[in-house]
Amino acid sequence: MDKRRPDGGFKFGAKKSSPFKKDFNDKPKRSFDRDFDKDKSSDKSFDKPKRNFSDKGASSPLRRRGAGGEAKLKRAFADRDERAKFYADKNEKSKEKKSSFERGERAPYDPSKPKNYKKDYSKKKDVVVTNADKGLIRLNKYISNAGICSRREADDLIKSGCVSVNGKVITELGYTVKATDEVDYSGIRLKSEKHVYLLLNKPKDYITTADDERGRKTVMELVAGACKQRIYPVGRLDRNTTGLLLFTNDGELTKKLTHPKHEIEKLYHVELDKNLKQDDFMKLKEGLELEDGLIKPDEVSYAGETKRVVGIRIHSGRNRIVRRMFEHLGYDVLRLDRTMFAGLTKKNIPRAKWRFLTENEVSFLKMLK
Repeated sequence: MDKRRPDGGFKFGAKKSSPFKKDFNDKPKRSFDRDFDKDKSSDKSFDKPKRNFSDKGASSPLRRRGAGGEAKLKRAFADRDERAKFYADKNEKSKEKKSSFERGERAPYDPSKPKNYKKDYSKKKDVVVTNADKGLIRLNKYISNAGICSRREADDLIKSGCVSVNGKVITELGYTVKATDEVDYSGIRLKSEKHVYLLLNKPKDYITTADDERGRKTVMELVAGACKQRIYPVGRLDRNTTGLLLFTNDGELTKKLTHPKHEIEKLYHVELDKNLKQDDFMKLKEGLELEDGLIKPDEVSYAGETKRVVGIRIHSGRNRIVRRMFEHLGYDVLRLDRTMFAGLTKKNIPRAKWRFLTENEVSFLKMLK
């Protein structure tokens, strides 16, 4: 039944035939009773002339390709005598050539030398005995381990004659002591302590100092009883600034983390009293000229739903540097939180709580340049 409509369209549900669909019924069937010999003789493609190998461009059995790809004719000999004479002359020429030994390119073989030139590892190396093996330690390291200062500063103390060992004043650099020796600095007996590293999430209204004359709360109250060693804060945070604060008795690491040349990175979360304008944002990003010199943050970005919250990454250790940057632009800092210090974060550290650093974190701090 034809589903076409009178106007040439299709009825609903009728299958449309594609104009690109092949109709295999119109293809002529293959005939197996053809006379191929007859077609072959009539086909002009079989009447092509045969290849002429005498042509220079054509390849022939007597041709070969050189290193550069050019065609070269194989040498052809008239008879065996001519072939034998050719190779005899070739051998004579090769004999006339000097060897690499005769030309001096290589030294002649010396039978006195052993054939195997590998190193002999059978001999045991001399064992080097260090000061640690002898139970000795350098005096500057002993002072640094006691939490007085760094090793370099300890060398200056030794030169000045402020350090004595077993009642004898020592001014020699590189002097070594034992664990049982009595080391005094300005009349105070020193004890070499184990290094301790502690990370605190500082709350608001705490002073970063050992004691305060006005009786205000200090950060030392928050870490009291954490360890037997005497520890002290690395750097400082303002009273109203919260966030990460590192404590240790490692004087050398403290000097490294606080010295400006090492450029230790800090990340701050800043909340302002009003939205930060785009012009001020660009000024902050390009750098500001303060009373103590130019300051340019490493990175600045908006960190909240509104433009009142800003994240700033900086490596400068100047006093109140973040607050002074925004005050220079006419903004008041309502909240300032340090969320990262030297690669350490306050993850899993509640406010006013602390934790000890892991071995990997201590190794990371010591590897900082």
